[in-house]
Amino acid sequence: MLIQYNEDYKKIAMGLLSYVPDLKEPARIEEELEWYEADDTRQLYLWKSKETGNLIGLVGVEVEELVLLRHISIDPSYRNEGLSYLILDALQARFKEQTIVSTLETATVISNWQKKVDR
Repeated sequence: MLIQYNEDYKKIAMGLLSYVPDLKEPARIEEELEWYEADDTRQLYLWKSKETGNLIGLVGVEVEELVLLRHISIDPSYRNEGLSYLILDALQARFKEQTIVSTLETATVISNWQKKVDR
């Protein structure tokens, strides 16, 4: 289940963002959170596991005519379970009228998800 980010989730969001390859340093992660908070078109969502109730994933997007997937991160303990596809399905359900597109960094996950959706 997608949950919109707010300040209460800052530490969890920082932990999940630390799994993104170019966001290893705490100062860099703080900058990224501030970047998202600085503009209403930029949004962060956390993924809450139905089974455990834990926040185990994060997705960051820019929403305009399209939905640009900036970041997607999943706790390593939950990887390889298809969660990225569930997160993207929920994101598409939230933004029904818009197409989700990728950055260079998120191109593989979007491509694989689209192949799954097209079947």
